[in-house]
Amino acid sequence: MLSDGTNGTVSSKRVVTILAFLLCAYGFVAMIYGYHVDSKIYDSMMYIVIAGLGFTASEKFTTKENK
Repeated sequence: MLSDGTNGTVSSKRVVTILAFLLCAYGFVAMIYGYHVDSKIYDSMMYIVIAGLGFTASEKFTTKENK
């Protein structure tokens, strides 16, 4: 799930996206139980997740040159 599609190494974009998603999920659960989470921090993590998923998905549709 974390490996890159071209050469099988770990993709840093995917690692950052998954960590940001986990922080968003943790913040969401914390808000459910009554803890205060700053909305600006939560929104920024959500934007990182959205951008990371978009970049990862766009990699699947780009053409790869074989050398």
